[in-house]
Amino acid sequence: MRVMRRSYKLAVLIALTVFVTDQVTKALVLKRLALGESIEVLTGFFNIVRWHNTGAAFGMLGGGGFYSVLLIVLSFVAVGVIVYLYKYSDNILTYTALSLIIGGALGNLLDRVRYGEVIDFLDFFVGKYHWYAFNVADSAITVGVVIGVIGYYISEKRPEIIEDEG
Repeated sequence: MRVMRRSYKLAVLIALTVFVTDQVTKALVLKRLALGESIEVLTGFFNIVRWHNTGAAFGMLGGGGFYSVLLIVLSFVAVGVIVYLYKYSDNILTYTALSLIIGGALGNLLDRVRYGEVIDFLDFFVGKYHWYAFNVADSAITVGVVIGVIGYYISEKRPEIIEDEG
C-alpha cells in the first residue's frame, strides 16, 4: 500500500507541474505578444509565436460553436477516463504517462473553458515548412502517450509467473 501512496503523490506532482508550467508559459505569451506576433529564438528553426487554436490536434474540429462545446465535453470525459485508469496502473511508467497526459489535458481544458480556444506558442520549422504551433500541455500529452506505449510493451514482454498449485 505504501508504494501506491508514493506513486499517487508522484502522479499528482507530475500533473500539477505540467499544468502550472503550461498555464504560466501561456500567460507570459498572452501578456507579451499580440496574436500572430513572433519572437525569433533559433534562426531558421524555432520561434515563440502567439497562436489561438479553436480546434483539437492540428486544428481539427475548429471553428468554435458546437465544436468548442464538444471538445470541452470530450476533455472532461478524457480526464475522467485517465483518473479511472490510475486505479489499474501497476508501474511507474504508466503512472508517469497518465500524469503527463492529465496535466496537459487539464491545461488545455482550462484554456477552452476560459478563452474558447487553446493558446499555442511553440513554433518549430525548417525553411518555410512549419510544424503546427503547440504548447507545453500538448508536449506533455505527446510524451505521456509515448511513455505509455513503451510501458505497455515493456509490461507485455515481462514473463508471466505461473505458480504450481500442487
